[in-house]
Amino acid sequence: MKSDNVCIILFLIAVFVSSVSQIILKKSALKTHGSIVKEYLNVFVIVSYIMFFLASLMIVTAYSKVPLSMGPILEATGYIWVSVLGVMILKEHINKKKLLGMLLIVLGIIAFNL
Repeated sequence: MKSDNVCIILFLIAVFVSSVSQIILKKSALKTHGSIVKEYLNVFVIVSYIMFFLASLMIVTAYSKVPLSMGPILEATGYIWVSVLGVMILKEHINKKKLLGMLLIVLGIIAFNL
């Protein structure tokens, strides 16, 4: 049972890492680049794709103990992370629709775990 919890935590960390990498990609996309090569081959994009790759490896590893039915539930936390990080880093605003969506995600996670 202990290794199951470790794998669930690993899964959640992977989702967080993936969310951070999405924010880094968006931050890079908002900048003006001198050429199309610099747009796709800059530090932010490369680091972001490395983070995506590592998150994928972590999720594959976590699935060794996490039930397949729980995977989509854990991955749904990524929507919350992206929204929160978007507010903190990109200075985006959360409207009522987004807030309701995040609330429904949290309620779905709670309902799944009951």
